[in-house]
This record gives sequence, structure tokens and C-alpha cells, in this order.
Amino acid sequence: MVLCVAMAIMNGMAKEFERKLFVMNYPLSIYATTYEGVTDEILQSLKTQYPQFLFSPYLRYQAVGKIGNMMNASMVFGVDMEAESRINAVVREAFESTDSSDFNDAHPQDSRSPQEKIQDFMGKEFSILVGKGFKENFLLESGDKLDLFFTQLEPSGFGYTPISKRFSIAGFFSSGLRAYDEAYIYTNLSALQKIRRLQVGIYDGIHVYTPNPMQDIHTLKAFLEKNFPLQTGVEGWWQQNGNFFSAIELEKRALFIVLMLIIVMASLNIISSLLMVVMNRRKEIALLLSLGASKAEIKKVFFWVGNTIGLSGIIFGVILTGIAIYILQTFPIITLPADVYGSSKLPLELSLVDFILTIIGAIVIVCLSSYYPAKKASSIDTLQVLRNE
Repeated sequence: MVLCVAMAIMNGMAKEFERKLFVMNYPLSIYATTYEGVTDEILQSLKTQYPQFLFSPYLRYQAVGKIGNMMNASMVFGVDMEAESRINAVVREAFESTDSSDFNDAHPQDSRSPQEKIQDFMGKEFSILVGKGFKENFLLESGDKLDLFFTQLEPSGFGYTPISKRFSIAGFFSSGLRAYDEAYIYTNLSALQKIRRLQVGIYDGIHVYTPNPMQDIHTLKAFLEKNFPLQTGVEGWWQQNGNFFSAIELEKRALFIVLMLIIVMASLNIISSLLMVVMNRRKEIALLLSLGASKAEIKKVFFWVGNTIGLSGIIFGVILTGIAIYILQTFPIITLPADVYGSSKLPLELSLVDFILTIIGAIVIVCLSSYYPAKKASSIDTLQVLRNE
């Protein structure tokens, strides 16, 4: 039971982190491998070749947001908001929000459609979309002004100073992870192009949405290597967070081994119990052997006695596992800090593979634990036992 519940918690946490990370990580991302960036020619070729995919070009730049004496480091993304809203659920939900405090004080009732909000955002070049965490830290409202200081320097009379620009806050998004909500800012592609003094049609990369990224990544790589060699690379969301998920998998395996060792220790009870039965029934065993019972039959009897005890424990453990998982999922017995884990509910998901491996491992341990006492019972010296007892 303990092993199954522990595996369910580990799987649930891994799936929850995967879901949360996937919210702000795109299925596939195309990035530039040269200083020339990703060109609009590449974008148009991809749209023509793969009309079933969704593409959103982007620029990004580090900046520091400042209001009064408060400052916060951020990553600013310049995007085509119409294309971005198609592939980014967080941005799309921000525009679909009916909360008037989330979008533009000029529309207190905010009965506009999401498309109208997007067009309004794109019509104001230096508008930005910030996270709820950023909003809470700076006590912001829609329509407030935010000064952003970028890492690019420009000469001035006193040396070099960072480029700064005042943006108007058009709305707020919520990803469910405070780290993203405090650090990410979205603005129009043209705004960041002007700040970085880039030509129109030059991007840092392209975000790609596809329902089967693990298969389609090879298709995109082959197309780009053939038509635009040495200019771009492609990576999936699982590669961007590979070390994180590798660490979770390692913890899961370590926990499985440790808890399986606990089952091994528990199996010593089967061995000791059967050995006590063998020692107490030496005379009866000797009589059976003298009456014609074979050693194989004696071994089989005690082997199945041990298996019956062990399998009963396994069945009971499976029932307790179901009850424990049901209780943990239904009642808030264990709560998590939502700002750390993204959810206050303990996530549980017992995979079929883990369940089968646990059952098989327990059955193997039970069989091995039953074998030694059974062999000990069949190796009794019949003549010596009958003479002495």
C-alpha cells in the first residue's frame, strides 16, 4: 500500500509540474543559430509547408520594471498578439477574462469580445500585458504606466545609459505559477523591434503549436536543415526542462527501491512464521514422509502456505491503496502551498505500469520468502526425528 501511494504521489506531482510548465512552454520552439536571427522568409515558408501548425514569431529582451522606488527584473516578449493568443492559453484567457479590473479602465463593463480586446492592444504599440504576481507586487491597475529599463545601452553626455521606455498596462494574465507571473511581460512585436532597432521581419525565434510535438519535431528539423541549413534549431518543451524531469524520475526510482526494501524486510515475517511452523510440526512432517509422502509434496505444501499468506497481504494492500487514494483525493487531508506548487490539492496519479511492477515485485519477494522454509521442511531427517520425538 505504502509503495503504491508513494508512486501515485510522485506521478501526480510530476504530471502537475509538467502541466504547469507546459502552460508557459510551447510544444516546439524554433531558435536562431546565427546572429542574423530567424527571418520572415523562414516563417512564411513554414506557414506554407505546414498549414496545420500554428506559428507565433517573437522577440525577447531583459528589462527592469520600475514604479516609484520599486523595481523588478523581467523578461519582455514582443509578440504578434493575434498569433500568440492562438497558441498561448494563458494569453488567450487574459483577453477572454470578463473581470473589468483585468482590462482597460476605459471599458468598466468590458463587454468587448476577446478579438476586440486584442485589436485594441495591437492598436496601441507600447501596451503591455503583465502577470498577476507583478500586479500584486506593484499594486497596479489597468491603465497604469510602467517604466522599463532595458539592458541595451546608448551613449549620453555622461557615458552610457540603459534604454528606457514607458509602457501602458493594458491587462493582466495568470499562469498559476508565481515565478512566471512576476517575471514575464508581453508587448507588441513592433514595440520591441523599435527598442532593439531591428529590421521588420527579424525575430529571435518562432513558437510552434502542434498536437504531436514529439513526432513533428523531426519533421520540422528535416525541413529546416534542407531549406535553411545552419540557420535555425528546433527544441521541444521536454528538452527545455530535461534536467528537471530527469531529477524527478531519479527520485521516483530511488523511492521505489527504498520502499521495495521495506517490503523485503516485511517478508522476513513470512520466513520466521513458516520456520516456526516447521519446527513445531517436525514430527507430523516426519510421519508423512514415513507414510510415503515425497519431499516435493512437503515442499509444495509449505510453499503454498507461504504464498497464501503473502498473496493475502498483497490483496489487502491493494484494497487499502484504493481506499487511501480515494480519501486523499476526496478530502483535503494534505494541503500544499499554492504559490510554490501551483495547486493546493495533493495530486495523485497511479500509473498502470507502476502498479503492475509493484505487484510483480511483491509476488516475487513472497515466492522467494516462501521457498526457504518449504525447502527446510522437506529436508527433515525422518529417522532422527521419529527416534527422538
